[in-house]
Amino acid sequence: MPQKLIFLALGSNLGDRARNLQSALERLETAGVRVLLRSSIYETAPQEFLDQPWFLNQVVKAETGLFPLQLLRLTQRVEREMGRERGPAAIPKGPRLIDIDILLFGHTVIDTPQLVIPHPAMLERRFVLEPLVEIAPDLRHPTIGKLFASALPRLKSQQIRLWHP
Repeated sequence: MPQKLIFLALGSNLGDRARNLQSALERLETAGVRVLLRSSIYETAPQEFLDQPWFLNQVVKAETGLFPLQLLRLTQRVEREMGRERGPAAIPKGPRLIDIDILLFGHTVIDTPQLVIPHPAMLERRFVLEPLVEIAPDLRHPTIGKLFASALPRLKSQQIRLWHP
């Protein structure tokens, strides 16, 4: 099966945050997602639900033979296995052990109730763009054609810093 180049964003703000990121990547690799490149880890302030701990965030460039909805099911399974709460008991945008978002899937554009690619909020999130641009500085948005790096200057007010354990 042909491999597709993908970009995933990972975040964690509960427990051993760095270990959560590593564990999620190990689980994804075991299930057929081959990580090619990892960004640095960034510590970032929460964006929408502010009363929670800071996050650790990372973006990875990877390849997979899975189809987009298969990849979505895999990422959600990994989140569940690691203890991610979803549904009515979970606080939207609240604290979580792990969050895995599909940012890009090759040049594929998808807009369904289950999955939207490119990720619809990525241009508004410095915690996604900063690590994405670090590992793919010449990457362009597949629908608008602009460099992702060009969106960073207007996001400077969002708090983010390189994480040093």
